[in-house]
Amino acid sequence: MTKSPWSGGGQDTPRAPAPAPGRDSPWGARSRPAPRPDVRADDVDGGEAEDRREMRLYGRNAIDAVFARRPDAIRKLYLLEARIPQLQPLLKWCAANRVGYRVVAEDDLRKLAASSHHEGIVADVLREAPQSLGTWLQALPAGPVCALWLDGVGNPHNLGAILRSAAHFGVGAILLPKTSPLALSGAAARVAEGGAESVPFVRLGRDDNALAQLRSVGFSLAATVVRGGEDLFAAQLPERLVYVLGAEGAGMDAELAKACDLRLGIPGSGAVESLNVSAATAVLLAQWHQRNR
Repeated sequence: MTKSPWSGGGQDTPRAPAPAPGRDSPWGARSRPAPRPDVRADDVDGGEAEDRREMRLYGRNAIDAVFARRPDAIRKLYLLEARIPQLQPLLKWCAANRVGYRVVAEDDLRKLAASSHHEGIVADVLREAPQSLGTWLQALPAGPVCALWLDGVGNPHNLGAILRSAAHFGVGAILLPKTSPLALSGAAARVAEGGAESVPFVRLGRDDNALAQLRSVGFSLAATVVRGGEDLFAAQLPERLVYVLGAEGAGMDAELAKACDLRLGIPGSGAVESLNVSAATAVLLAQWHQRNR
């Protein structure tokens, strides 16, 4: 029997084909190269793991956060040799739990992550399924709670930055509309710097039902708008608040905005029309936190 290229698992495991690298744009989009015969199409698009129940994470803080909160979700680990001394607790856990890890070259790790921002480590981990709104509401503690309803936000770098701010300010959940395709990706988790493990995703049902459920436990909903909104810094922000955020350009659904209790805007110099959605989220959350901590 030939020696296994994997450590920790105790079995000979064939090397998985590496995904083809894509070219990162400033907005996180990536050109899609033509799939090679030895590479799955879903591997080419963003370095996802072969099993769609899994996702491919990269970046030290993102993987450390998974190891700290739900280590059993880790399925495979790839790392640079230079990272071995810093990752001893994780590697010992992998060896004790028969989770395969492999030391690879820089070029291979970049291909596995489909990014040069891997920070010397890549992991395949199980996805955490979103909660239902009812389940999340039943577990809520008493007192102030803030949540974010993302209506159309899709850019992974924006999502990652939103998650980082949400974790910093103790946001209760990211609320996803029923038909939203938004999901955590490796790029978003890296930008979140560990924040993705601190903020649960909640899948909503029909908008009208979701609004009724949220209001039944004391939440008010605030549509965040570029024009015509109340000054965020002068507004009375409720203890239980859901900020509804729309995609850049298209904004949020007009009917959803109309159904909200508040319309809030962030005043500025007027030199630019508005803030990026992730920057706006940080400002909104900081103001709520200052009023309700």
